[in-house]
Amino acid sequence: MASRRPFLPLAMLLGIALVSSTSSAEDRSIVVASTTSTQDSGLFGYLLPMFKAKTGIDVKVIAQGTGQALDTARRGDADVVFVHAKPQEERFVADGFGVKRFDVMYNDFVLIGPKSDPAGVKGKDIATALKAIEAKGAPFVSRGDRSGTHAAELALWIIAGIDVASTKGAWYREIGQGMGAALNTASAMNAYVLSDRGTWIAFKNRGDLDIVVEGDKRLFNQYGVMLVNPEKYPSVKKELGQTFVDWLISPEGQAAIAGYKIDGQQLFFPDAARKPD
Repeated sequence: MASRRPFLPLAMLLGIALVSSTSSAEDRSIVVASTTSTQDSGLFGYLLPMFKAKTGIDVKVIAQGTGQALDTARRGDADVVFVHAKPQEERFVADGFGVKRFDVMYNDFVLIGPKSDPAGVKGKDIATALKAIEAKGAPFVSRGDRSGTHAAELALWIIAGIDVASTKGAWYREIGQGMGAALNTASAMNAYVLSDRGTWIAFKNRGDLDIVVEGDKRLFNQYGVMLVNPEKYPSVKKELGQTFVDWLISPEGQAAIAGYKIDGQQLFFPDAARKPD
């Protein structure tokens, strides 16, 4: 038995080294709370393999509406937030939950509707279109999920002079789900719906739907990225998360975003500034 004693500590040390090595490998991953549009559009499926090849860092995406994604980060359950509701993002940083906010890219919202356009809204004026939809009681699908797209939709109703909270009827359907689900519902109902252009381009189940309103400057859609504050949440992987932020706003990351296309159509347009907002 005495001859085996030196072996036991060595085995323990080898076991500890193996666990340490495994933990180190597992630690090279981050959680990014983001919007359903970055996921449903296929952007992450395109970008993340490039990022991992460059850095060796795995990214787990929690795809939610922007409001939910920010709530996830407020609980300390994410390392990075990548969303598209600038006022909410600025509040997130001002309240100490995020370190800095950076512009990353933009696209635009589009109003989707039946090709037959029963409300007669086709054109470039989103406020006029929404007024016509409400006046005629044409079916409209709202995400109703506190997402960036939902926030933009509600703001557009206000611009149109309509208090949709008090005037909505059976024609206005809130589903509490993401962009893909909203488009599927609109396709099934032959209804109008506000979508980000990226998800629309990637969407396959279009049925009789098409873009009916686009090009209004009020449909601009900006995306931003923030590292969750590690001083508030020590579990945040500061260096790995910052590496992801830095890559997104770097020339390499920006070129990768610009290179993502479906059927020759560019889905997002990089506009990162090195200085935070």
